[in-house]
Amino acid sequence: MTDTPISGHVAPGLEGVREAFEANFAAGEELGAGFAAWIGDELVVDLQGGWTDRGKSKAWDEETLVPVFSTTKPISALVVALLIDRAGPDVTYDTPVSAVWPEFAAQGKGEITIAQMLSHQAGLPGFEQEIDPELWLDPPALAARLAEQAPMWTPGDGSGYHPLSWGYLAGELARRLDGRSLGTVLREEITGPNDIDFWIGLPAGEHTRVADMKRPTALPELGEINAFNTAAFMTKWSAPQRGGAIWKEIEIPSANGHGTAAATARLYGAYAGALDLGIGADTWAGLTASRSHGRDRVLPFQIDFAAGVMRNSQQVYGPNRASFGHSGWGGSLGFGDPDRGLSAAYVMNRQSNILQGDPRALRLVSALYGSL
Repeated sequence: MTDTPISGHVAPGLEGVREAFEANFAAGEELGAGFAAWIGDELVVDLQGGWTDRGKSKAWDEETLVPVFSTTKPISALVVALLIDRAGPDVTYDTPVSAVWPEFAAQGKGEITIAQMLSHQAGLPGFEQEIDPELWLDPPALAARLAEQAPMWTPGDGSGYHPLSWGYLAGELARRLDGRSLGTVLREEITGPNDIDFWIGLPAGEHTRVADMKRPTALPELGEINAFNTAAFMTKWSAPQRGGAIWKEIEIPSANGHGTAAATARLYGAYAGALDLGIGADTWAGLTASRSHGRDRVLPFQIDFAAGVMRNSQQVYGPNRASFGHSGWGGSLGFGDPDRGLSAAYVMNRQSNILQGDPRALRLVSALYGSL
């Protein structure tokens, strides 16, 4: 441990969290990582450790940004909720997407509701037919291509996780509702006023703060291979090249949020009732209500989806079933526990192949609750 830099703080009584954080490094499971937790407006845990690069030349610190991949989705869902709340009584989660985005009605999708789309029930997890992967780097064009697609199953008949396409759907919905991009709304309405260091669409001037990612050495376990997870994950055109300057700068609200652990946890504080974004009670109920609960078509899990965030029915995000959370490719996670006013996030740059419930994160969450 003496060769691994560990910094940050924990509140008195939470020393066990630091011990668990250090143990992940001692076991050789980390390159660089951060873990943070808020109770209300108090940052009770803010830990950084390891290195931002494979050469171990730069220590991870409180300014280090890292992509959190799908842990971005519930943050984007907060932006959509804010815009729905402002849109007036004619737009709710039960409104058809096509009422806001008319082109989306193509190929029998006219009755798909906003809630169904955001809870991975639209049948658009990816593209069965080949596309140019560079199209993923042009969000309006990619969204238009999705609008032209026929759904892969009956919309509303259960979920099939949309790993990347979800962000283009949510992003286009936000643009139709407001005129600004989702990342712009996030920056101007949420992160900027609250001094939160999280970005969807990272300015070039911030790129030097981003940690290098060490990708997993094994493929994720997707269970039985089918047409749905093939379209979502397994074709040559199912994703763009990740990690370059363009990938950082464009907005992919499903997958390329960049932030610190403290910033990510702070945003999940909205789900803990600790960060007031001014979203009305009816809209909040629409965001957090269970929309699809059962075996997912794409991921090999039982998932309880709300409108862009997972409900904690499987207790992946701490012991409280009333919590809300999400995981990201490689092991990141964020969650908010409304009963305790607690939110937390784990971020790292040594990615594992575990799609949900990375043991490193689970140890930290267990230590956090065990110390409260």
